[in-house]
Amino acid sequence: MRAVITSFLTSVFLLSAAAAVAQTPAGKTFDIYVIDVEGGNSTLFVAPSGDSTLIDTGTGGPNFRDANRIMDATKDAGLNHIDNLITTHWHGDHFAGMADVASRIPIRNFIDHGPNTQARNGRVDDFITKTYPSLYAEAKHTVVKPGDKVAMAGLDWRIVSAAGEVIKAPLPGAGSPNPECATFTPKPIKDDDENPQSVGSVITFGKFRMAHLGDLTWNKEFNLMCPINRIGILDLWIVSHHGLELSGSPQLVHAIRPRVAIMNDGPSKGGPPATMKTLFTSPGLENLWEIHFSILSGQEYTVPGLFIANTLDDPITAMPIDPGSEPPRNIGMPVHDGKAYYIKVSAQADGSFTVTNQRNMFRKTYGARSTFEGN
Repeated sequence: MRAVITSFLTSVFLLSAAAAVAQTPAGKTFDIYVIDVEGGNSTLFVAPSGDSTLIDTGTGGPNFRDANRIMDATKDAGLNHIDNLITTHWHGDHFAGMADVASRIPIRNFIDHGPNTQARNGRVDDFITKTYPSLYAEAKHTVVKPGDKVAMAGLDWRIVSAAGEVIKAPLPGAGSPNPECATFTPKPIKDDDENPQSVGSVITFGKFRMAHLGDLTWNKEFNLMCPINRIGILDLWIVSHHGLELSGSPQLVHAIRPRVAIMNDGPSKGGPPATMKTLFTSPGLENLWEIHFSILSGQEYTVPGLFIANTLDDPITAMPIDPGSEPPRNIGMPVHDGKAYYIKVSAQADGSFTVTNQRNMFRKTYGARSTFEGN
């Protein structure tokens, strides 16, 4: 009889423990999913509180390729809605998958920088004036400006760039002079395009700090980072603009000193030698992770395969030593329509974090800094 009672009490205890676990919010890490949308820089953020933000939705299409990839990440995160969707700017590889995503999961707040600034484009204009309002009609629509905050319980989410403007005052703990500014050389980039309008974010979770700046361009980076570093030092940087040479200046990269950089590139979009040199010479960089193997890097500038989430649909038998060249846009670029993998970051409030490559489940943990360095 005593054995039966003991067995019964044990069962009750186990059931109670299971119920307690089921009622506990899943995990205490700040989780970040860098999703393969062919360089569109789609990234999902999930706070320990369960609040979520998605940045950009990739390119739309008849096969729902990018929406499917984003939904894979939301499923892993256990989400049944997305609290905030930030569209960094009005280029098709960043917003065209929005309707597909919105049809699959509720979105509560649609965030952008405001009107389209690029030359008239029927497809873009029709989306912004017709489709977009229908998506946020029963939700919330927010136009942000530098200095605004995005509501994410447990996180400090600051908008540092939007609509061609950047923050004027440094973030808390930042503001040191930036010695890289003395060697800045501007690039002939049009400011009336959408890339310089990108919504840029700096996110803090305890002592962990990171940035996602969309496609913010080389010259706008100068406005943000010179003569002082308005962002401070980061643990993680989601590499801007697919890793193209139009962004990622030393004035930005070497000043923010990321421990880890993740490049959301495509097979032939991002990762050229100039970009890689800037990253590899950045003080304090421990590892560069890439969403795609890039034919632009060659053996000279690539990273070990363990750190690359996706290969090519038609794999080459040997990696060339010399970097490749970007194909002309008018003949199309190699794409990756096969099985896609994301890179996941799980950060702790003490500043430590783990990066995992979903393709091979290789993971690496980066310990907390001995002291918290804001700038």
